[in-house]
Amino acid sequence: MNKIKVVVGGFAVAVMLGAMLPAATAHAASRHKVDCSKVMDELNGGKKTKEVASDLHISRSSVRRCAKKAKAAGGGAAEGAGAAPPAGAMEKPAAGGGAMASPAAPAPMASPAAH
Repeated sequence: MNKIKVVVGGFAVAVMLGAMLPAATAHAASRHKVDCSKVMDELNGGKKTKEVASDLHISRSSVRRCAKKAKAAGGGAAEGAGAAPPAGAMEKPAAGGGAMASPAAPAPMASPAAH
C-alpha cells in the first residue's frame, strides 16, 4: 500500500512540474520579442538586412522573419532587400474580372427545418 502512495505521489509531482515547464519557456521567449514595425521602417528606409540587425541589436534571421511576415500580410519590402519596386511596376489585375463573392460576406445559412 505504501508503494502505491509513493508512486501516485511521484506521478502527481511529475505532472505538476510538467505543467509548469511550458509556461516557463513561453515566458522566456516573450522577453526577446522583436518590434517588427521598427524593422520594417528600417527596411523600407532602404537599409540592408545586416544593417538593420546591427542597428536594432537583433539577429539577421529575426529581420528576415519580420520581412516575411510583412510580405505575407500584403505589405512591406521584399525579404531582406528593403528596396521598393521599380517605378511604373504595377500588379496585374486578376484574370477573368468576373463578379466574385466578397470574402467578408457571410455564408448562407441552412434552414432549421433541414436538420
